Amino acid sequence: MTLDIIRHRLHNQLLSQTKYTRPGQVVEWLGAVQSQDYAGAKWALAQRLRDATTDAEMDKAFNKGRFLRTHVMRPTWHFVSPKDIRWLLMLTGPRVHAGNAYMYRKLELDKAALRKSYRVMEKVLQANKQLTRSELGAAFEKAGIHAEGQRLGYFMMSAELDGVICSGGRKGKQFTYALLEERAPQVRPLTRDEALTELVRRYFTTRGPATLQDFTWWSGLTMADARKGIQAVKSHLVSEVWNDQTYWLANSVSPAREKSPAAHLLPNYDEYFIGFKDRSAIGEVARLAGIRPDDPSLIAHIILLDGQIVGGWRRTVTKNAVILERNIFTDLTRAQERALAREVDRYSEFLQLPVELI
Repeated sequence: MTLDIIRHRLHNQLLSQTKYTRPGQVVEWLGAVQSQDYAGAKWALAQRLRDATTDAEMDKAFNKGRFLRTHVMRPTWHFVSPKDIRWLLMLTGPRVHAGNAYMYRKLELDKAALRKSYRVMEKVLQANKQLTRSELGAAFEKAGIHAEGQRLGYFMMSAELDGVICSGGRKGKQFTYALLEERAPQVRPLTRDEALTELVRRYFTTRGPATLQDFTWWSGLTMADARKGIQAVKSHLVSEVWNDQTYWLANSVSPAREKSPAAHLLPNYDEYFIGFKDRSAIGEVARLAGIRPDDPSLIAHIILLDGQIVGGWRRTVTKNAVILERNIFTDLTRAQERALAREVDRYSEFLQLPVELI
């Protein structure tokens, strides 16, 4: 079953094949893509496109709002589709608010303070204005709202969760905020049950085989929600028991095996591993090599060969080149080295910079 898990996940996550040509299509397929590391998340999308693209092209798509960045599900940044953002926030926002409740109290962010901050944002961002966090902080201070450090951050997160603001285009290297009403088209609203059904369907279609525990970890929803959602989409899924765990995946034709060896330089927080609570299926090589998940050999990002973690990598960007440091914990064949070299070349093309490998 382990090899089947890997083959299906590589296929369903668009790493072994893809028909998509635009990053917004990938985001919509996956439902949400973790993106607190913006540079890494752009590379994650690029690897799932049929045609080669560049980092600059990804920035252009983001600035145009082809995909948005906001706090949703677990309290962290995700790329989401403009068509999906409202129902995702409606479904998962209350759970994140509940998780933030202690910090709201600690920072004295009661309902009156939050409502006042929303009015300020709606005023200064109207007519498609897009402001940075520090610019919004200055607007808060002008309106008599003390907002700096963590307090400002939680003002912003609350407004995201309540659908007041989302990402705007970047100003240089700085992120901006825009009004959600002006950034995302209105779509037919979903009921909570409809939204839950859609999220469960999309998760197990794009990340299966996966367990209910994997889904609750990824979504931040409860096990009761997971079970309810599974019942609603059961006719579209199949299940298989392995190691006393029930795995669910889309009821579709088994994917063809990817040409071997196949290498991937995955960024930190890539959905291939961050989308699961149990990542043991892709850690067999690491386990046999005595590598723990927190081992420093994994560095920051992950190297895959045929779907298995075989090492880590990190980059240092200079003005004229990228220094790519890799740390492999298993012996590679010449064919595997060539596959990895091709992936390094692909990354170089994406960044439009030469890559020096150490």
